[in-house]
Amino acid sequence: MAQLIVSGRVQGVGFRNFSLQCARGLHLLGTVRNLSDGRVALVVEGEKRKIETFIDALREGPELAEVSGVAVSWQCPSLQVSDFSIVY
Repeated sequence: MAQLIVSGRVQGVGFRNFSLQCARGLHLLGTVRNLSDGRVALVVEGEKRKIETFIDALREGPELAEVSGVAVSWQCPSLQVSDFSIVY
């Protein structure tokens, strides 16, 4: 499992939906949500190789995003979710 914080111009540019589509395409579980400070927080669980591919995609982001960084914290799996979803 990885906890991710994405910074840059990542709100108002379709970043959450982009991450949702990428995660589901890789069969990853987790959540994505906007933070009040303009960053985006994600929790993702699945095969490490797939999570690393997901992180690479997040570094690129959708067309209008300008990602300045992705902070990654690896942890033991513990999610109780069966899909990847946007948290509002």
